[in-house]
Amino acid sequence: MLGERTLILGVLNVTPDSFSDGGAYFDPDTATARALEIERAGADLLDIGGESTRPGAPPIAAQEELSRILPVLEALRGKLRIPISVDTQKAAVAEAALGAGAEILNDVSALRTEPRLAEVARRARAPVILMHMRGTPGTMQKGPFAHDVIQDVMRGLRGALARARRAGLTKSQILMDPGIGFGKSHHQNFELLARLPELARLGYPIVVGTSRKAFLGAALAGPGEPPLPPGERVLGTAATVTAAILGGAHIVRVHDVAEIARVVRIADAIAGASTSARRRISR
Repeated sequence: MLGERTLILGVLNVTPDSFSDGGAYFDPDTATARALEIERAGADLLDIGGESTRPGAPPIAAQEELSRILPVLEALRGKLRIPISVDTQKAAVAEAALGAGAEILNDVSALRTEPRLAEVARRARAPVILMHMRGTPGTMQKGPFAHDVIQDVMRGLRGALARARRAGLTKSQILMDPGIGFGKSHHQNFELLARLPELARLGYPIVVGTSRKAFLGAALAGPGEPPLPPGERVLGTAATVTAAILGGAHIVRVHDVAEIARVVRIADAIAGASTSARRRISR
C-alpha cells in the first residue's frame, strides 16, 4: 500500500536523445529486456517514456511517440508483473498506452499541454502524476527562474489540482511531483528537497525524480571542474533520494534501480525509526 514504504519507479527511456542514457534503449527488443531487468533489480513500477523532456528537447508528434512505446508495451504483456506508467503529455498517447496495458499516466505538463488527458484518465480510472514545470522542455532552463521557488511550485500544483478536479478526477487518482530540474536553478532544486514537507501540506502523495540530473553533476564536480556525466551521478542521486524520503516522498523515480533500492531500504528504516521515536515522545 502506498505510504507503507517508499516505492521505486524505474525509468525506461525509449528515445534516441535522452540526457541520461543517450538512446541506449531506443530499440524495442533492447527496451523490453531493460524493462525486465528493471523489475528484477527491485522496481515497484516502470515508467516508459517515448518523448525526451530534457532541457531544449523539441516536441514530437503523437504517432511518433506511439511508434516508440507501443511495441514495448505489447512485448511486455504477460511478462512484466509490476504496473507500468507512461510518461506523456498527449491524450492520444495516454489513451493508446492504457489500452496496451499501462496503468498510470505521468504528465510533466500537469495537464497544461493537453487538458483532455485528464478525461482519458477519468474514463480509465487511472492514477495521474502531475508534475510542476516552469515553461516547456524547450524553454524551461532559459529563465528567468522564479523568485520564490516554493511559492511558484505550490501555485503551479494548485492549478494542476484544479484542472484535474474539474475533469472529474478523484483525490485517490492524483499524485504530485515538484519537478526537480524542470525550470529550476541548481540551488532551487536543493531548496525544494530541503522544503519538501511544505509541499506535503497539499495532501497528495509525492513523487520525486532527481536521478542523474544536471544539478547533481555540477554539485559533485570539484572547483573549476566540468560537471560529472550522468552515469557518474549515482551517489548524488542516492543522497537526494534519502533526503526526499526523509522529507515525505512516497515514490522516487530513478534510473539506477539496483543501487537505489538499497538506499531506499536504509532511508525507509531511518524514517520509520523517526516516526516511532515521535510516537513514544508524544505518549
